[in-house]
Amino acid sequence: MPRAIWSGSVSFGLVNVPVKLMTATSPKDVRFHQLHDADGGRINQKRVCAVDGEEVEFQHIVKGYDLGGGRYVIVDPDDLASIDVEANRTIDIEEFVDLAEIDPVYFEKSYYLVPDGRAEKPYALLVETMTRSGKVAVGRFVLRTKQYLATLRARDGVLVLATMLYADEVVDPGELEVPTVADTAPSEKELDMARQLVESLSGPFEPEKYQDDYRDKVLALIEAKADGEIIVQPDVPATVAPVVDLMAALEASLARAKHSA
Repeated sequence: MPRAIWSGSVSFGLVNVPVKLMTATSPKDVRFHQLHDADGGRINQKRVCAVDGEEVEFQHIVKGYDLGGGRYVIVDPDDLASIDVEANRTIDIEEFVDLAEIDPVYFEKSYYLVPDGRAEKPYALLVETMTRSGKVAVGRFVLRTKQYLATLRARDGVLVLATMLYADEVVDPGELEVPTVADTAPSEKELDMARQLVESLSGPFEPEKYQDDYRDKVLALIEAKADGEIIVQPDVPATVAPVVDLMAALEASLARAKHSA
């Protein structure tokens, strides 16, 4: 069972629901260690002082905010805890919105919230209320040294909290140089073909269908090398030429989609 990484309460009007925050995801990255190519020894990362060049033990390391010009403000955990003690242990629900109103670019990481102590009844009440309303709650809470914007929603009888980015943390698309319909003037026939292609590839989202093929190949490569196999470098495929005839590409794509359906 996942370990709780935070405990506090969900503030819902005058109702407080004690909860524990649990990890909801488990990324399956393939991790490599850094080794010395001459003898295979592990490379150690050392904390070295830039002033005297000496290695510094962890208990003598403090946090400093860079003011520029080589000047730092030292901030310790007690300083941060003194800012707002209540905020450190409360998820304050501020409003309820439709999930469709939130652009996915704002979502960061998901967690499960489970009842803490004898909070089963208010927890179940909040879950059922959110399930019936079809809404997601928006609020803020402090995790470690950062205040997060977050959403709460009900999923299979469990509260799911998703940390979010603030508006000033998301790059404005207006800063990007991208072509528009006015610039490229696609024909109605091209738009209709593209719409048909989208419809032919549409279906319900089934996450189980998608597997990390690249990770599987990396693990197979590692296993083969561990067994002493010689890995032959494959020929690099030729660079794919840019699409020139958009209509022909759309027609070929649509035909292939219909054939594989």
